[in-house]
Amino acid sequence: MPPAKECHTPDTLIGRLSSLMQLRLTVSFRVAFAAAALGTMLPGFAYAAGTETDTAPLADPSRCQSAIAANDDDRILAECGALIDNEKTAKADRIKVLIARAAVFTRKDQIERAIADYDSALQLDPTLADIYNTRGELWWKKGDRPRALADFAAAIKLNPDHAAAKGNYKSLAQELERLGALMAVAGKPSFDCATARRGVEKAICANPELADLDREINAVNTRVVRAAAANSPRAGRALQQQQDEFLARRNASFGRADYDLQKAMRERLDQLLAIARQ
Repeated sequence: MPPAKECHTPDTLIGRLSSLMQLRLTVSFRVAFAAAALGTMLPGFAYAAGTETDTAPLADPSRCQSAIAANDDDRILAECGALIDNEKTAKADRIKVLIARAAVFTRKDQIERAIADYDSALQLDPTLADIYNTRGELWWKKGDRPRALADFAAAIKLNPDHAAAKGNYKSLAQELERLGALMAVAGKPSFDCATARRGVEKAICANPELADLDREINAVNTRVVRAAAANSPRAGRALQQQQDEFLARRNASFGRADYDLQKAMRERLDQLLAIARQ
């Protein structure tokens, strides 16, 4: 007698599908539980779905340290550069290699790149007085005096006995004072333009470059005459006579087609500077 055919009613199919889904959930749960248990027993691995334990060791700085010890700039750029870019590099090592690479960039006259590395080092450790001073020297070299002065001040604040920073701060402050004084007289000759009568004097007053040349000639001449007179009044008078003769020639020659006033003034300044260097 043939077996009776099984009747697949909608209720029967739904019941079987429900049983299959429940079985799948049970198996998945057991697998997940076993994986978690295995992960507990073997902590170096992670088996749970969607997780991964990061157990990579910190970056090894030995190759960079070897390059630094050997003063090998090319190796420092290669080995220490790789260490800087490695996210596994320890903070202390990163600071050291940033400073080492900045020094290489400085020696190669790549000032902006050196400053960038010092910036990164100070972000990691803002208590490095030496680095503030060193970065300040680079700002000064670039001509950015306000930033240089701020870095020297920061170094002194961190270490009031920092001799290099104190010396740099004092020198830069004096330089800024001199620049301020020069700016106050820029474009002004050694004489009062309001009382200028000669054509050559009026021409000098009308040209800031000629006015600066005139003022420099007068200042250097005053200095060399005073220095010479301190040792020999006769030598001082002789130098002043040379200056008087230059002015007489200048006044007499101005306006002639073959006379170059600016060239004559530059030559006179060069003569005086040569005397001052003796």
